[in-house]
Order: sequence, then C-alpha cells, then structure tokens
Amino acid sequence: MSGEREVNDQSHRTMRASLLERAADRWQLGPKPGMPPVAMPDLPPAPPVAPPVAAPVATAPARKMPPARIRPVDPARIDREMLAEAGMLVPGGPITALAEEFRLVKRQLLTAAADVEKRDADAARMILVCSAQPGDGKTFCAINLALSLAAERDLQILLVDADFAKPDILDRLGLPAGQGLLDALGDPAIDVEALVIPTDVPQLSLLPAGKRTHADTELLRSDHAHDVLKRLLTADPDRIILFDSPPALAASPAAVLASLVGQTVLVVRADRSSESDLREAVALLDGCEEIQLLLNATTYRAEGARFGYYGQDAE
Repeated sequence: MSGEREVNDQSHRTMRASLLERAADRWQLGPKPGMPPVAMPDLPPAPPVAPPVAAPVATAPARKMPPARIRPVDPARIDREMLAEAGMLVPGGPITALAEEFRLVKRQLLTAAADVEKRDADAARMILVCSAQPGDGKTFCAINLALSLAAERDLQILLVDADFAKPDILDRLGLPAGQGLLDALGDPAIDVEALVIPTDVPQLSLLPAGKRTHADTELLRSDHAHDVLKRLLTADPDRIILFDSPPALAASPAAVLASLVGQTVLVVRADRSSESDLREAVALLDGCEEIQLLLNATTYRAEGARFGYYGQDAE
C-alpha cells in the first residue's frame, strides 16, 4: 500500500460515515361334550432329561470409533512483519486509521447480520468478500476484515480462501497451503473441520482453498456443499465464516457463494471500478439479499482527510 495518510479532526460529522456508506452514495446501488376319556397304556419311565443349555447369545462386535481429530500442538504463526509490509492490520499493534475504518465496516456488518438472522440463522453467520474485477483489493480487505472481527470478544472467525483460481490468503500470511475446502467438497470422507488451521491470532482460524479443480462451481452447487458448510457452522456456535471469493466478473464461484451467504461485501476500487462493472457484478451476486459496497484505494478529503488513502495495488 502506498500513499500518504492525511488525518484532520476538524470534520467530526464526516468521520462517522464509513467507506461502506460512501461507496453506496457514490455508485447509488442499492425464502410425509366331548368324547369319553381314553385309557392310556402304561409307558416306561421317561429317561432323565438333561437340563437345558442356554443357546449362545450373539454379541455385536464392538464399534470401532474414529480416531480423534488431532490439532496441531502449536497454532500456525501469522507473519506480523509481512502484514506490516503489506500495509495491513497487525494484531496487537497500535490503533491506526485503517483499523478505525475496519471497525466501522465490521460494526455495520454485525448489525446487518442481526437482521439476516431473523430470516436465516445459518446464512447470517456467513459473509462473502468479492469484487467486480481482479486487482480491486478484495483479498486485502478480506484479511483486514477478518483480523478486525477476530478482535471481538464473543466471536470466532474462520477466514476461507475461496478464490480457487488464485488462492492467496495463506501466502500473504506467511503460511504454507494444504488441503482445504475443495478437497472436502470433492470427497465426503474428508472432515472439513479437520482441515481448519488455528492461528496464533486469538479467535482467528483459516481454511485453505485446497486442490484446484475445474469443477469448483459444480462442487459448490452440490448438496454435499451444504453439508460441508453446516459442519463448519455447527463446529462452533460463535463462528462467523468469511469467504474471500474470486472476482464476480472473472469467475462463476462468486455468484454461487453469494446465494449461500447472508451478506456480500463488494470491494470497489475508487480509481478503477466503473459503474457498469459494479452494476453487472451486483446483478450476478443477486442471490444474496444484502450487498454492501466497500470503497478501497481512495484519498478522502473533507476539510482535510477522514482517514486518508488506504488499500493496495495488487489483488
């Protein structure tokens, strides 16, 4: 991320508008008797009768229990230096202008989730982060939003790399990739929860994209996909799942994921995103009833800046 941050405390009223609100204003985007007795002859005494022997009782073989899922002894360590160099939030670091922006963003999302919960409790706990085109900064925003949400006292955050064509989250956090969501979607024998990676950031865990396949969209549309997501949700009742998806206009999984989640955050790059791209992206993501725009890579001034430039050049 480059650019100077300019902060001016003289415009307190403007400070209260988050980038979600500013983006929405800018682009205006808005469930089958008888016979006589017969004398019986004398019979020899009956031989002694052996006592009955109880028949052997068949017992079912003992059920073999599956081995307990083993978590790593130590959680994966997220590289703080890489976060700082990329201009992202650093867990435990000072409160910056960027941190304040994402505090406002997450607060609006959590408020909206309470409304979504009235319609669909499961969907309310899933959020999609997307963009119209590559290079708009959706992964940058997804990671920062996950870090900000993980700071909440009563939440557990699972950040899922669902950009199957360009999985990048673990690399940006300095962690090796491994089996992930696609592996669990493709093989019902795999317990998706066993693939979740706990980290040394309290209340934050990760799920890699997994082995790449050309059937990613079809796997997401399958009945098994609902079972996989249900497994992730029931594993922790305090969990919120955040998906980083491919750009809506570049790959079809984004539209499928949008139909599964309760909210979609569409990242808008101020110096690049066109209104036509945004409207087309919103149309593709209309399976989600709650779509909010997040303004990225902007220098905002109002008698001096609100929080100034934030964002990055790469996806």
